[in-house]
Amino acid sequence: MKKKFLIVVANYYKDISKGLLSSSKRLIPKSSNVNIIEVPGVFEIPLTIKKNIKKYDAFIALGCVIKGQTPHFDFISQSSINAIMNLSVDNKKPIGNGIITCLNFKQAKVRKKKGAEATKAVLSVLTQ
Repeated sequence: MKKKFLIVVANYYKDISKGLLSSSKRLIPKSSNVNIIEVPGVFEIPLTIKKNIKKYDAFIALGCVIKGQTPHFDFISQSSINAIMNLSVDNKKPIGNGIITCLNFKQAKVRKKKGAEATKAVLSVLTQ
C-alpha cells in the first residue's frame, strides 16, 4: 500500500511526543511516503491538517494535553478532537487521533504507545 501520510505532532511535551511519534512510525508501511510537521501544541494540529488535506491520503495527529489547575485542559482537548473528527468526516480522509489527554505526566509517559494505536486505526480505514 503506497500512500502519502502526514504526521502532525505537537511538541509541547517533547518526551511524550517523541514516544508517540516513534510508536506511530514503526507501523507505517515502508513503501509509504511519510512527512512530519511539528507544531507547538495540539490546538495547532487541526489547522495544519486542513492546510495539507489535499496533499495526503491519511493523517496522524499526535500530542499530549495534561490537566492543570484551570479548565484550559477541557477546552483545548475537546476543541482539538472535535476539529479533527470534522476534518476527517468532511474530507473523507482518515485522521488517526493520537492526542492523549491525561491527568498528570506519569499517566502520559505510560501512554506513549497511543501513536501506534492511532496509526493502526488509519491503516484499517485505508484498507476498506
